[in-house]
Amino acid sequence: MNTDFFEDYSAGWSRDSIRLMPTASETAKRLFFYIQECGYFRTDDSYYTKRANLNSFLVIFTLSGNGILRYQGEVYDLTPGFACLINCNERHFYQCAQNCHWEFLWMHFNGANALGYYEEFVKNGFHLLSCQDTFFMESTLRRLIAIHKKTDATTELISSQLITNILTEFLTDTCTYSQSAFVLPESVLETKRYIDRHFRESLSLDTLADLQHISKFHLAHEFKKYVGMPVNEYIICARLSYAKELLRFSKLSVNEIADRIGISQSSYLIRIFKERESMTPNQFRRKWTGNQIEHAEAPASDPK
Repeated sequence: MNTDFFEDYSAGWSRDSIRLMPTASETAKRLFFYIQECGYFRTDDSYYTKRANLNSFLVIFTLSGNGILRYQGEVYDLTPGFACLINCNERHFYQCAQNCHWEFLWMHFNGANALGYYEEFVKNGFHLLSCQDTFFMESTLRRLIAIHKKTDATTELISSQLITNILTEFLTDTCTYSQSAFVLPESVLETKRYIDRHFRESLSLDTLADLQHISKFHLAHEFKKYVGMPVNEYIICARLSYAKELLRFSKLSVNEIADRIGISQSSYLIRIFKERESMTPNQFRRKWTGNQIEHAEAPASDPK
């Protein structure tokens, strides 16, 4: 597999187009989202860009005209009010449509969490963002251009905030897109409801699959696909949520709470609680209740 950077383009943009290439500080690269390039292009139908294996993420927002994006084996029309988020490590090709112009704002960005944001956006498939608030998207991208034209000590901080705001729009849209694109299969919905009602009991994937009259392998695959986590993890989360409620609002010991939530050994509850909350159950209790019920606990059963 060829991992060498590849780029080919035709510079068919107007004289009033803007292209900025700031150099991010090491602090920005370590802590923030940061701009690699940003700008405004007004192009004719000779314009195109082909690219692959670039460590960058690209947002394009169409102002007027029509662009065409080829990405992940599909073709997308980039029309006014629509934006796309691309992983530039993947091969992609975008161009102005024939016999048309294409006016757009864009930013290449990166950061420690950039890939995570992108993967969350595409977890149910790549799609374009139909901007409900076009003023927000346009003004935010134009502000990014403006602050990078004249930098000062706050530029990278403000830039990171603005990029985060844009990515939040993409992720918010993903939630809506997921709800409209997927309806939970009845087997998944019923399994989820059953766990919500019976998580205090002894549950297994085999038992849950038998209740839905499907194979446990099919249920495991479908549940993770539509709920976003494995069946067992969903059960653990339900139990831990109830454990936290009991720790805060009851005087039950850790041993008693473990029994209440369907965990046979308090040592197992302590271990998984600490893995997920970075503190033991009794430490969690003291954090939220102070000394109110400190003396009602059994500290010896919950080692520090």
